Amino acid sequence: FRVPSAAFSTFPMPMEDLDLKNRDPVFYELLRAENARQEACITLTASENFISKAVMQVVGSPLSNKYSEGYPGQRYYGGCMIIDKMEILCQQRAMEAYGADPDKWRVNVQPLSGVPANLGVYTAMLKPGGKLMGLDLTSGGHLSHGFQSPSKKVSVTSLFWESRSYGITKDGYIDYDGAYEIAQEYKPELIICGYSAYPRDLDYKRFREIADSVGAYLHADCSHFSGLLVSGLVNSPFEYVDFVTSTTNKTLRGPRGGLIFSRKEYSKTIDDAVFPKLQGGQHNQNIGGTAVALHEALQPEFKEYSKQIIKNARRLADALMKKGHKLVTNGTDNHIVLWNLRPHKLTGSKFEAVANATNITLNKNTIAGDKSALTPYGIRLGTPCCTTRGYKEEHMDEVAEFLDRMLKESLKIQKQTGKKLVAFKKGVDESEEMQKIASDVAEFAKQFDHPGLKV
Repeated sequence: FRVPSAAFSTFPMPMEDLDLKNRDPVFYELLRAENARQEACITLTASENFISKAVMQVVGSPLSNKYSEGYPGQRYYGGCMIIDKMEILCQQRAMEAYGADPDKWRVNVQPLSGVPANLGVYTAMLKPGGKLMGLDLTSGGHLSHGFQSPSKKVSVTSLFWESRSYGITKDGYIDYDGAYEIAQEYKPELIICGYSAYPRDLDYKRFREIADSVGAYLHADCSHFSGLLVSGLVNSPFEYVDFVTSTTNKTLRGPRGGLIFSRKEYSKTIDDAVFPKLQGGQHNQNIGGTAVALHEALQPEFKEYSKQIIKNARRLADALMKKGHKLVTNGTDNHIVLWNLRPHKLTGSKFEAVANATNITLNKNTIAGDKSALTPYGIRLGTPCCTTRGYKEEHMDEVAEFLDRMLKESLKIQKQTGKKLVAFKKGVDESEEMQKIASDVAEFAKQFDHPGLKV
């Protein structure tokens, strides 16, 4: 396709093409408010990150206009010659970034996010009712790894397939021996290794041994630590597994999307599962944004950035433990710090409410022993966002101080109001100390730049 030398137009459009501020001022103000919130907050949500200006430009580009069902060279729509080049470029960069041997691996860049990527693997490799096994939700696993409660099939994964979970030991580490024993009894067809809230690295060789003992496929979900994997800072699963899935945001700093790496012999089956079985038209703006994010991830400074993510997480963990707080596994190997509030008899749901009131973004999270995902005793903290904004180790000491102040005031409020969440929230809103913390946090956060397009 030849790009015209100059753009011109003769006829008016049926609707004037206004910018957002003039087209929809109500939504424009909401967008401005969210932008201001992000700039004034310390974002400690482990699954979030801030995309670059370059990535954001692609995500908001004319790529949103194009439908392109199918794969490069085999589309069900016309006008896909440039889209084909973009998708192929994204595939090539993904293979290079993850160090996947092109003689052994292929990659599908079309999944809309992490769960569709996982479903792509299950749909391809398991019949309905087939058996899979993953890390239990309260042990740090993800809903899409087969989670179900004793009375309810919570995830579609457990609805369409049979599932069984393995867990962690008393010290918070994955129980590989226990996983082996469960596999011998359950005989899963596919085993998932990966996590949503686990602060340590994974032993893929051990997982491979467990999978081989029952003839199961092995699938690594690397969504949370993909950027660290690309930077060579955590163990690589590619030597041992059959499939690798990932989101493209989180530590990779891309837009919302998903990837499926599969060994060559399974790639056609995976492609057919993604399209046409699970999805129609992929989101080209996100595939394009992922291509740019992967280009960024291949730069030397990205590895230094990834190293800083881990340094910041370890410093935050150390600072909290020095203040007497209990962490799952007493530290971290990655970007996640998992804080156990059970010794304080304060639920994670209450502390999340406190964080919302004090300009800190984090999330409550189940930990071993919890009976409810709505009122768990865990708090998941992560360092990708603050590292993107320029935080270093000394800044994590200040973050830990904020968190400690919040906890101490929370305990005072709970003592006064009792355990009911509604009364507790009212106490938080009326607390002068919480208001002071919120002001201090905002002043601290505004010292750091914020990437992307400004609103």
